[in-house]
Amino acid sequence: MISVHRSDDRYRGGDEAAGIDTRHALSFGPFYDPDNLRFGPILACNEERLAPGAGFDEHPHSHTEIVTWVVEGELTHRDSAGHSTVVRAGDVAHLSAASGVRHVERNDGTDPLTFLQMWLAPLEPGGEPSYTVVPGIADSTPYALPGAGAMLHVRRLNEDERTAVPDAVRLYVHVVRGRVGLGGEELGPGDAARITDARGLAAVAVAGPAELLVWELAS
Repeated sequence: MISVHRSDDRYRGGDEAAGIDTRHALSFGPFYDPDNLRFGPILACNEERLAPGAGFDEHPHSHTEIVTWVVEGELTHRDSAGHSTVVRAGDVAHLSAASGVRHVERNDGTDPLTFLQMWLAPLEPGGEPSYTVVPGIADSTPYALPGAGAMLHVRRLNEDERTAVPDAVRLYVHVVRGRVGLGGEELGPGDAARITDARGLAAVAVAGPAELLVWELAS
């Protein structure tokens, strides 16, 4: 079964006066929908747009796996475990909050910043926080989150190029750029598909190149 969720239907959030524009795909903070709380282990999928100089001051997380994909610009990350880095387009950043960590996320550059941030529930609580950045991840190298029973696949397609998507109990597909045909549906930038019992599906780029993120979920 494929359920398509359009970019325009996301919940609006953020703080316009502070240069923060947020679009929530699932219930988040004051945006509560009892029928849209999570999809498997995925608790949140937020599109964030930060103006130059804008950002999120230090705030806490715990018992959450947070994966960030920068679409354009540069994201500065600092946390209470001593990690400090700049995440760029094409990098995968993973903060495992574990028993607790505090961090800052900012656009310290001169250009607008757009990034996608996904929160997943761990299979087991606790542990020590960690932070990992994989620079310039390749399409052929998925990023595994065994602690959440999940695998992230990146697909970059030329026009009319087709790629198989994994067979899985659940798939969460997010289109970053371009237009993608999937299971008889067409998805544009910011659109997502939530798929259960995926078997034999393929994605194809239509009307130009495309980039998509595919979460392969074990539960």
